[in-house]
Amino acid sequence: MTRFVQRYADGTRMNHWAVAILFFCAALSGLAFFHPALFPLTMLFGGGSWTRVLHPFLGVLMVLGFVGLFFKVWRDNIWERRDTEWMKAAPHLIKTGDEESMPPVGKYNAAVFWMFGVSLLLLFVTGFVFWQPWFADYFAVPLRRIAVVVHAVAAVVLILSVIAHVYAAIWVKGTMRAMTRGTVSAAWARRNHPLWYREIGGEK
Repeated sequence: MTRFVQRYADGTRMNHWAVAILFFCAALSGLAFFHPALFPLTMLFGGGSWTRVLHPFLGVLMVLGFVGLFFKVWRDNIWERRDTEWMKAAPHLIKTGDEESMPPVGKYNAAVFWMFGVSLLLLFVTGFVFWQPWFADYFAVPLRRIAVVVHAVAAVVLILSVIAHVYAAIWVKGTMRAMTRGTVSAAWARRNHPLWYREIGGEK
């Protein structure tokens, strides 16, 4: 009989899904203004004017949601030497798919978490600098232009990080269960997060 262990509390899962939904709304509305070819995406939000109004509010709500998630899981995402070792070995994993040779990790892989955190912080700060009509007039035009570039780069990094995050969740069988039911099999925990598995008493 398969044994399951608790990975996420209900509140954490709901927080995660709320941030995920807000991310897709903010990303699609932002991409609509990133390039003229993507402008038709504004139809998802009621047209260009409504998209322009809604995008910054969606972004702020997404960041606030992530802040709630951040304070729930940041202690388990403190960067350690093992995270650096895992990152160094990641190209080999991508090239060969050899999971057995990867360094063991704790409850989370901290790399994606901090990519999310830094990207969202930059998006949040720079977004205020050119948010018309509320805040942009308080900043000099050159600063606004720099903020637009940084905002775009941070958005691309965040989108790529989310793609990697989703791909990993689908690629590693049993991962999606953690965010739909809150539990994972003991075998999944032992294979993918052995140090965390030991911490919760799975192995002596």
